[in-house]
Amino acid sequence: MKPFLIVCVIAFNAIAILPSAQGEPAFLPGKRVLFEAHNCYPYHGLWNNRIDNALSTGFPLAIEIDLVWHSNEETGEGRLAAAHNEPLSGKEPDLKNYFFERVRPHIETALAMNNKADWPLITLNINNIRSNCPAAFVEMWNLTETYASWLCTAVKGTAPNPPAPMEVKPILILSSSGSQEQQHFYNILPEGADLHIFGSGNPDQDATNFRRWLNYSWEAVEPEGQSNATEWNTVKKNRLCNLVDHAHQRGYWIRFYSLNGHPAASSILLGLSPNYNFGALDVVKVRWKEADRAHVDFIATDQIAKAKEIQQAK
Repeated sequence: MKPFLIVCVIAFNAIAILPSAQGEPAFLPGKRVLFEAHNCYPYHGLWNNRIDNALSTGFPLAIEIDLVWHSNEETGEGRLAAAHNEPLSGKEPDLKNYFFERVRPHIETALAMNNKADWPLITLNINNIRSNCPAAFVEMWNLTETYASWLCTAVKGTAPNPPAPMEVKPILILSSSGSQEQQHFYNILPEGADLHIFGSGNPDQDATNFRRWLNYSWEAVEPEGQSNATEWNTVKKNRLCNLVDHAHQRGYWIRFYSLNGHPAASSILLGLSPNYNFGALDVVKVRWKEADRAHVDFIATDQIAKAKEIQQAK
């Protein structure tokens, strides 16, 4: 992707946000930076403590969970399993219990306190529903109906533009931009219905009522990729700044994935992709700090506790 030549002016008019009852503004594109717990779910029965580790870092934060539709061969019943890919064993946790019921104590406390300054406390990124089965998307929507009082919403209007004001709650849900997401999370809803899930958009178009965020591989900043990255320099910094500012001008939140820095030999032991690894903590810290300075909205990493330390140290 060619770098954009964009004047560094941030405009937020494409995403209106309703202020809280106390007059405190909710977050807008470019206003705050959240580190996101990348692939925050078990792999084949291993690394079951990922979500607990993420939640233990404190709020606000973002969490990414991929889903696979698992159909019981005997009963024919299906469920949304938190998993990276098939084949499934049938023992994978379902999204309802793995995420929603796990965070219930935090969300109920937040609602009781009604201190909206840091809302949404959790941004749940369902970046992949790995299924072509419509039932998977119906079930995802049904879950959001169950937990609707926890979720950020916007009213569907007569047209996708302009984006409607968003009522901010403790959880914001993002999804990808596939045709099934468009159909089940937006198209079939009647005018006046609440949108519960917000899809990713096109960087060459303004944000819409449904499409409110952009998703980038870090290779858009460093084309050689994390595992082959050379020293950070001004060219890379400008490329990052241009992408971020362009997204914010279009009215989008922007996410980059994934920025890790650990010994290469530990990738298998930790269940992490070697392609996302800069190979050393000191190297990835440079990128975390630069992404934070550039006001990237969501920075995905498998080392969220260490990443959040750089914000606390500022």
